[in-house]
Amino acid sequence: MDFYTCQLTQFSYMEPVLNRYQRARIRVREKKSQWKGFFYNAGDLVGFMGRFFREVWKPPYEWREVLYQCYLVGYKSTFLIGLTGFIMGVVLTIQTRPSMAAFGAISLIPGMVSVSVIREIGPVITAIICAGKVGSRMGAELGSMKVTEQIDAMEVSAINPFRYLVVTRTLATTLMIPLLAIFADVIALAGSFVAMNIHDETSLRHFFLVAMSHLEFIDVFPSIVKTVFFGYVVGIIGCYKGYNARRGTESVGMAANSAVVAASLAVFIIDLIAAQITDLL
Repeated sequence: MDFYTCQLTQFSYMEPVLNRYQRARIRVREKKSQWKGFFYNAGDLVGFMGRFFREVWKPPYEWREVLYQCYLVGYKSTFLIGLTGFIMGVVLTIQTRPSMAAFGAISLIPGMVSVSVIREIGPVITAIICAGKVGSRMGAELGSMKVTEQIDAMEVSAINPFRYLVVTRTLATTLMIPLLAIFADVIALAGSFVAMNIHDETSLRHFFLVAMSHLEFIDVFPSIVKTVFFGYVVGIIGCYKGYNARRGTESVGMAANSAVVAASLAVFIIDLIAAQITDLL
């Protein structure tokens, strides 16, 4: 085959050139399919959540697996959460001290840090870290079980995989993330105390008395309540992404990645709603 025949053969297989109108129609069609898939997935997630509330009350209860997942979610995350909380308290105190010193309000730093950390920063940062650490693990773990057909084998063996895999993990995150958030708040206040003593001298008792005196019930209670919702969405979304992973090894990574993204977005949305409700109160 000579050169000219090869060129003609190459041009014969080229796709037709589309004008601007045709390209716009293709983009609109792609966007419509993406939105349709988004609403389908949202509906599946709502059904998945509804199934959780149906299964969580039915015996037998997998208490041993719940305790093991609480160990993985809670105890295995204490160092990371504690280190993050300590750095958070130190940085917040160091960054705000010059501005407070300009107005002669250094004595208000403990109250400012306590309100900021307990109301907003502590719960959100804890939930985001757990979404990255715990949510990705759940998505990858259940995704690999889905790919290797272990979930199907559990169904054949007369074991309810949803109750054993999803309910236990979601209960663990719902119980442990509020405790981790409280732990992060306490460590953040300790870090703020250390940062305060870099330039000034204050006792630990006086620091915590000033910090607690600026807190009210409306500061503490909503932050604890929203961490319960944070824990629930981190667990249920991580399990949903892994439980509904497609066949193939590539879907395991996609399940872990999408679990982190979706759980983090859900945490911010819940935090926005909680802030609006608290503001109305």
